[in-house]
Formats: sequence, C-alpha cells, structure tokens
Amino acid sequence: MELRIAQTAVHAVAVDALIIPAGEGEPPVLGRECDGLIAQIYSSREFKGSSGDLAWIHRPAGLAAERLLLAGTGKPGKLDAAELRRCGGAAVRHAKSKCAHTVALALPAALSNAAGVQAAFEGAILSDYETDQRKTDPDRAEKYLTRFELVVAQAVEGGESAMERGRITAESQNFTRSLVNEPSNILNPAELAARARAMASDVGLECEVLDEDRMRQLGMGSLLAVAMGSDNPPALIILRYRPEAAGPEGVHLGLLGKGVTFDCGGLSIKPADGMEKMKYDMAGAAAVIGAMRAIALLRPAIPVTALAPAVENMINGRAQRPGDIVTTLSGKTVEVLNTDAEGRLILNDAITYAQRLGCTHLVDAATLTGAIAVALGGVNAGLFTNNEELAGRVLASAKRQGERLWQMPMDDEYKELLKSAFADLPNIGTRYGGSISAAYFLKEFADPAPWVHLDIAGTAWIDEAKPHMAKGPTGICVRTFVDLAMSWT
Repeated sequence: MELRIAQTAVHAVAVDALIIPAGEGEPPVLGRECDGLIAQIYSSREFKGSSGDLAWIHRPAGLAAERLLLAGTGKPGKLDAAELRRCGGAAVRHAKSKCAHTVALALPAALSNAAGVQAAFEGAILSDYETDQRKTDPDRAEKYLTRFELVVAQAVEGGESAMERGRITAESQNFTRSLVNEPSNILNPAELAARARAMASDVGLECEVLDEDRMRQLGMGSLLAVAMGSDNPPALIILRYRPEAAGPEGVHLGLLGKGVTFDCGGLSIKPADGMEKMKYDMAGAAAVIGAMRAIALLRPAIPVTALAPAVENMINGRAQRPGDIVTTLSGKTVEVLNTDAEGRLILNDAITYAQRLGCTHLVDAATLTGAIAVALGGVNAGLFTNNEELAGRVLASAKRQGERLWQMPMDDEYKELLKSAFADLPNIGTRYGGSISAAYFLKEFADPAPWVHLDIAGTAWIDEAKPHMAKGPTGICVRTFVDLAMSWT
C-alpha cells in the first residue's frame, strides 16, 4: 500500500473514498455544495456522529473524491489518538469492503500533531490486514487498499517521521498477527525460530536459538518437561537489540512471550470444542518477536532482549504426567498437578535465563489462563506486577497506544494458593483466583527484578470481526512494548 501525507484542501483529493471524522452534534463544514446534504443527514438522525457511526455520500458535490464517508468520533472533546486509530480503521475497513482501493482520511484539527498522524496510519494499516493468507481466492488482491493518504490542512511538525513510526509499528503488529494466524502443522517451534531468525537478519537484530541439548545442559528442566510430549523439539528464541549509544544507566529491558505453538493440554487434555484455536497459544511469543522488529527499526535508547520459549504441548509415550516433579533452571522444584498449566512451566525458565543475560526489567506476555477471560472478558488484558513503578510505565504506554490493561491484585496472601507437600511449588492453585495464582507462580522466579506479567488469553484472539479488525489474532502488546522501549528515559 502506498502511504503519503497530502497537505491540501479536502475538496481537491481525488480518491475512491474520502473519510471525514465527525462528532456528535458537530456536522463538518467543508465549504462545498455537499455541506447541505451533510447537515441533512445529521438532522434526519441517519448519522448521529456517535462512535462507530458511518454514513456514505455518493458523488459529493464540489469534491474530487468519488464518495464521502462520515466516520463518527463520539462526544465532543473525547477524540484522542486511540479513538482516531479505531474509528479511522473502522472507516477504512468499511470503505475497502465497498471496493474502495484508494482512500484518504482528513486529519481532525484537534489531532494535528505527531501522535495523531501516527495513529491514523496505524489504523489504516491494521484495518487493511486480512486473515485469508491460506485461501486460494484468485480475487484476494482486490480486497486490499492500494493507496492511503492523510489529508492535513497545514504541515504537521514531525509528520513524516510520525507516518514512518506508524507504518513500522503497524506492519510489525501485522507481522505478529500473521505468525499467530498460521496453523500449527506449518508453524511449529522450529518454524517459529526460523521466521524470527529471518526477520532478525532483515532488520539487523542479533538472534540466538537454544536447542534441546543446550537447554538440557543449562538445566531448563521445567521447559523441557512440557516439550517431552511432542515429536517437534523445543526452541528458546533470543533476540537482542543494542543501541549505538549508552542509554539510561543500568537499564536492560527484557521482553518475554509464551510460545506454545499448539496446546492440546497434554495428558490433562482439553475438550475438543475450540481446540483448533490453540494455535494462538504462542501469541505472547509472536508479540515480542513483532515488537523487536519495530524496535530494531525505530532504535530506542535502551538495550532490549526478547526471549520466546517455543514448545508444543502434546501427548506421546514420553509426555509429562500429573504428579511429576521437575527442576527448574532456578533450582526450584515444581509439582505438575495439571499438564494444561504449561505456559508458566516454560516461562519460569525463560525468566530466570533473562536475568542471567543481564535483563534488569522484565515484562512478559502470555495467553496464560482462561481465568483472566472469565474475570475481564475480551476487553482488557490482565496486568500483574511486583513493582509499581514498572507497572506505571507499562500502563502509560498501553494508554497512549489504545491497548487496554487492567491491573490485578498481587497481595501476599495469594501465595497461600500455591502449596505443595512434595515440591517447592505446584503449577496450579485452587479453582479460585486462577489468573492470580498463575501470576504469583511466575513472580516466584522474577523476584527481585522489577517484573510485569500481561495475561492476554482473552484479548489475543477475537472470534468475531470488529469494525476495525478482522476475525482472529489481534497482535495485542506489540504497540505497548514498542512504546515502552521508545519512551524509556
């Protein structure tokens, strides 16, 4: 898709569809003959300007565009970069569904800044993504935009740089979505590692992949126990970004992502209903890999290392059993009470190894528990932490990027959920507070390093398409991770 900023009057933009953001009770005035029709659409209540509202005007008089699309932005004064990304993306997605291949969006005056520019381009690129890579539809190319323009009344300071940041970030998020969307017969741990290595080569990252023998030498007994049930060997993917100049003293950000490329639950097998979606159980790993792509291109001031432990959780004659006790890289022992609680078993070894690599601040993303979806639904991801300062940074980045996180409790009393008579820890607690006990399990390996855990099980995949996003993987956390690295001072 061709991207550009057009500093011109909206009436002169010749595209298939021109999108005009419009709020409640605020009919846009373009100074052209179509203003009367816009006012009529408002007065008839056909279009109210509410968030999500869309209304077409065909052959708008006085405009070079073939069609005009009003996109509701909600109540006056509520429009911010996150809403522009969402409502602009919804309008772009709707326009392309009506065979518009060249689309322009008029940047609202209130967001005539770098954040607004970046959000507008992110919204367009993310909304143009489809999950039909494996279809053989000969007309598939016709579903995509060929050109997107952002129309500005006057030059925006840093506008071109903001457009480039938006492009890189959104393309990296779509890269993550493409990884998650792949079926597990194609994307196994080795293939995920190969794609991470190829991406690293393209953007100038260091990439190291630890194989099964090396992990055994190191003592990653917890990660390897999960992998025993599969004929596909595990891989620990490590991506390193090093800034050209020294950044804030003593800061080395570690990003970690759960990479279970398919999860049948092991011997504690999952129900058949919905198991096909378990290809998405590596969404956390895909998020950190995609974020590292953007970080390499945008070059923040701090060093960042990503670790993505990749395994399949399957069943064969070697699979771990409920009641097994494994020894982690940290030396702590874990009683495996449920083999379907495998994400925490691979992440704990990665967390320990990240600290050995010098990471001072840790943030992990994982489709860890169904309990978080019960608690928060598909709207917010759960945030857990042992350090309020780091949590504040992550929450601020998420807010700027329109990714919703909700901080969950981590009171000391929750440690009582994790008791074993036979090992240092069990890998599950009781049926109550399941997402908290899972986070507390990881905390035992992160302490004392500042650490944030993001449980994205309810938000990494959507079962129904949204106006601004196709059904399937969302790529959540990519923008937050990139912003976190870029804003660290």
